[in-house]
Amino acid sequence: MGSHVSDIEGDKPKRQRFKRYPIGFFHLDIAEVQTAEGKLYLFVAIDRTSKFAVTQLAGKADRKTAWEFLEHLLSVIPYRIHTILTDNGIQFAEQPRNRNTAWSRQMRFDMICKAHGLEHRLTKPNHPWTNGQVERMNRTIKEATVKRFHYDSHEQLKTHLNDFLAAYNFGRRLKTLSGLTPYEYVCKIRTSDPGRFIFNPTHQTPGLNI
Repeated sequence: MGSHVSDIEGDKPKRQRFKRYPIGFFHLDIAEVQTAEGKLYLFVAIDRTSKFAVTQLAGKADRKTAWEFLEHLLSVIPYRIHTILTDNGIQFAEQPRNRNTAWSRQMRFDMICKAHGLEHRLTKPNHPWTNGQVERMNRTIKEATVKRFHYDSHEQLKTHLNDFLAAYNFGRRLKTLSGLTPYEYVCKIRTSDPGRFIFNPTHQTPGLNI
């Protein structure tokens, strides 16, 4: 009995840690960014476990650009995505008052999730911190780009964003990944769990990640 209690005690610190999901759980979010040419919307997705991030700039933040970003994400990630977490924004979700009513229609975003066997989870209303990881990533990106530099054109921002993201995914060593970069972590998982992979991540060069 005594040893059983100490086992439970010993487990406590682990329980308080962020739950470790298998790779393929992506948090999605949208942020506004600005260049001299006007406003753009930055779509960001980050894997909760591998920390691998994907971005896309769009002229609008609507349902169409949201599902286009989801399709882009699915095309560049070399492993199977199993869960997508978004907020309740109209880009991602039918609004609560319209859900399960005569005029609610299935959204293209959810249809794509279904076709790929993904679970689309929504953050709880008024609990924005449940999607805090991607919001932090958004802040990091903004601090490295639009908050620090003036961009004369959308194209300039797009180029710099791609450079920043390549440096992050392929060059930034993260404490939470025991000093590996997100890309190295993905490659390591492929060695131990190849069944999760759709294509070989070594085919991915920084230039592909746009």
